[in-house]
Amino acid sequence: MEAIKDTVKSVMQGLKQKKTLKAEDDAEQLLKKVLTKKQLGHIKFNYFKKGTINVNVDSSSWLYSLNLEKEELLEKLGKYSSKVKDIRFRIGEIK
Repeated sequence: MEAIKDTVKSVMQGLKQKKTLKAEDDAEQLLKKVLTKKQLGHIKFNYFKKGTINVNVDSSSWLYSLNLEKEELLEKLGKYSSKVKDIRFRIGEIK
């Protein structure tokens, strides 16, 4: 019979693994967690590659605004995944 200590340890490890970033879909979901609804209306997730999330922004004013909040966003994303190292914003289509 497995000891309670071992059971709790394996459950906690399972929970930690669920919080790690696995694919682009997870990166997009993380953005939805850390950005406001208003911000989400002005961006489109492009890709996640080598620790960098690439995002299209619909205007230069939103590009500027999000770049001002970049460090705060990275800090919030870091709470969910240590794999995210940077966010890059660029002007582009968000359809």
